[in-house]
Amino acid sequence: MSPYKYSTLAVHAGQHPDPLTGAVNVPVYLSSTFELTGIGSDRGWDYSRAGNPTRDRLETALAALEGGTCGHAFTTGMAAISALVAMLRSGDHIVCSRDVYAGTVRLFDQIVSGYGIEIEYVDTSDLAAVEAAMKPKTKLVHIETPSNPLMVLTDIAAVAKIAHAHGAEVSVDNTFLSPALQSPLALGADIVMHSTTKYLNGHSDGLGGALIGTKPEHKERFLLIQKAAGGVMSPFECFLVLRGIKTLPLRIQQHEENGRAVAEFLATHAKVSKLAYPGLKSHPQYDLAVKQQKGFGSMMSFELKSREEAARFLTAIKIFLNAESLGGVESLASHSATTTHGSVSEEVRQRMGINEGRIRLSIGIEDKEDLIADLDQALEAV
Repeated sequence: MSPYKYSTLAVHAGQHPDPLTGAVNVPVYLSSTFELTGIGSDRGWDYSRAGNPTRDRLETALAALEGGTCGHAFTTGMAAISALVAMLRSGDHIVCSRDVYAGTVRLFDQIVSGYGIEIEYVDTSDLAAVEAAMKPKTKLVHIETPSNPLMVLTDIAAVAKIAHAHGAEVSVDNTFLSPALQSPLALGADIVMHSTTKYLNGHSDGLGGALIGTKPEHKERFLLIQKAAGGVMSPFECFLVLRGIKTLPLRIQQHEENGRAVAEFLATHAKVSKLAYPGLKSHPQYDLAVKQQKGFGSMMSFELKSREEAARFLTAIKIFLNAESLGGVESLASHSATTTHGSVSEEVRQRMGINEGRIRLSIGIEDKEDLIADLDQALEAV
């Protein structure tokens, strides 16, 4: 456990000056291979798929920020989830949050299940349902909290207790809150997953994913997957995430201030229904959010009456951008049924509770009054 507070870690973890030149920024080592010092010996690196100095610094930072023992950086968030399940075997069983990002569902249903691994989707906010889903061959419980896009929370500590009693591990997708606002490992989770594309990078200019583990076997198996399957983050992308992490605490403060203001505005708007933002006391899991999070973040979603109303709203926005992704400095709005969850069937979306009027917002760091005015005029166009 680091003796430093989060803001200090964000600036300094993995970011010590370059010993060769004194450069305060981590160099981008754009080298695919490294000179060996002899037969079977090197200076710590031999080939960039197995390890790269820039990636090493990012992985050190990620482990420190999440309080883990090892960090591993991948090309995308989906590559990270692929690595998470790559060491499972035919006959193993995964319990997964029901309303997760549809890319996770697509991976699990169309690829992972083909390897003979059983995936069971459960409302992980219902602890009795989690307990009932556990089987002797359950190896992993994968939860997304808050969920995408319905902002349903899962009690990480309670689920970890259930899973561990059955000999299973718990992985948490911490993308929506980032380590600035939620520490799943401190709550009992075994592995944390991120799409670093989002808040960790923070500037919508790079793709990436990460796994942070807590056990020696995590380091061993994820390093094996990096070496054997590839899919590692490039040195330049690692540099971008390291740069983003330095300002993460400051950005998150502004994201959250704006998020709360926008949520309070939407909560009273006549054309908005089913607003999902755990930072409002009206949210059914507000108390859990206060208990396990260090803040409420800036992700939310709401419903309009129809797909047509959603289309009019997305056409009318001016500051907000009609775009996928989240966590960048700019505010984004997206139609969940055709973007984040466009890869699954209407039946699956209905099961998740995502209808054609659902709009997801990622609140950026612009002036909150400008953002509210933009939403107001766009809703008037509905």
